[in-house]
Amino acid sequence: MADTQFDLIVIGGGPGGYVAAIRAAQLGMKAAVVEARHLGGICLNWGCIPTKALLRSAEVYHTMKRAAEFGLKADGIAFDLDAVVKRSRAVSKRLNMGVAHLLKKNKVTVFDGFGKLSGKGKVHVEKDGKGVADLAAKHIILATGARARTFPGLEPDGDLIWTYKDALVPNTMPKKLLVVGSGAIGIEFASFFHTLGAEVTVVEVMDRIMPVEDEEISAFARKAMEAEGMKIVTGATVKALKKGKGSVTATIEAAGKSESQTFDRVILAVGIVGNVENIGLEGTKAKVAKTHVETDKWCQTGEPGVYAIGDLTGAPWLAHKASHEGVICVEKIAGVKNVHPLDPLKIPGCTYCRPQVASVGISEKAARDKGLDIKVGRFPFQGNGKAIALGEPEGMVKTIFDAKTGELLGAHMVGAEVTELIQGYGVAMTLETTEEDLMHTVFPHPTLSEMMHESVLSAFGRAIHF
Repeated sequence: MADTQFDLIVIGGGPGGYVAAIRAAQLGMKAAVVEARHLGGICLNWGCIPTKALLRSAEVYHTMKRAAEFGLKADGIAFDLDAVVKRSRAVSKRLNMGVAHLLKKNKVTVFDGFGKLSGKGKVHVEKDGKGVADLAAKHIILATGARARTFPGLEPDGDLIWTYKDALVPNTMPKKLLVVGSGAIGIEFASFFHTLGAEVTVVEVMDRIMPVEDEEISAFARKAMEAEGMKIVTGATVKALKKGKGSVTATIEAAGKSESQTFDRVILAVGIVGNVENIGLEGTKAKVAKTHVETDKWCQTGEPGVYAIGDLTGAPWLAHKASHEGVICVEKIAGVKNVHPLDPLKIPGCTYCRPQVASVGISEKAARDKGLDIKVGRFPFQGNGKAIALGEPEGMVKTIFDAKTGELLGAHMVGAEVTELIQGYGVAMTLETTEEDLMHTVFPHPTLSEMMHESVLSAFGRAIHF
């Protein structure tokens, strides 16, 4: 029989849950993870990782078609969708096995089943409807994640109308695709299928795509995507989806007018809802608001000894946010000194469409809405030697500073590899770096990172190369 008494039990083995358990084990706690489906959670198995594998294949395909620009010859360029998907699934499987290895290495006990609170300090585990274990611990972390949101009349069926899961293992390569929603999930799938040749239409209810991003960056990305042939409709809603034989007719309403268009497939990317059902919250003091569990800055719910992290607790819905919360939560439980609560403004966000988009901190509009006196710097990719050498001259780096203190308030980027560059500004914000520190930092040449330096210089009228 497996042990049933632990110091910490984590319900959910995603990027928040398994990281929390490993950190607990490192701190000398006896930890367990209860996972109903797959270690690594949605991110590793059906989210961040497999989508990046798909997008990488699309990126390589796009580059191959541009071979002549680089003095190369490549004939008969094509893709095998089944092989692309197979590679993506293999990447996820490899990392799933890696998580299992890490948990075993750190002596974390893993229970295969669905876990739920069953009383103070207790967790009941079921598998296929049958009880398999009753566990006890002083501390319990809920890390059950979230799932795709659906609306009446727009329900996915896995065949013609897809969720992100269906889009990861497509049953066909659509010639004409509708993507509902232009957040990170929607715009990444739009980018993937469009790059492979699909005629893609994106419908967004807000007045611009990627609405959480800086307005200028959002507009730049839209212009680049439309220049490539993608159709984007903002300020619009999909009122109905009528399924036919091998197609879907969508009723799209925009500017007070409705029109019907027929598509091969539809991807729904209209947000997510927390997995708060059937996890034993009833009868506890934990509060749920808009499908998400409320917590304090240390991830503590209203129920003593019960914590919640990751997508279950709301935006931003990011794997790295979940992992960091897991560490903070466990370290606070263990009494580690100098634990800092998570500052949402210092969490970088990345969207891996083409062109890539990345940001940290607040937007220019948010800064102005706060009444702050700011300085804004910009530097275009076309002024950077490495970007031109890469054949990627379209993009921009934008930085926002407090004019009085020199504090870096936000950084926003669009263009090739900006998802790798953004962490430089993330470190700068964590260290409370000023514009002077960044100006005195030496950036290597020739690199894309030089644009980060030039953008800072630009904010204070000192840009050299533009």
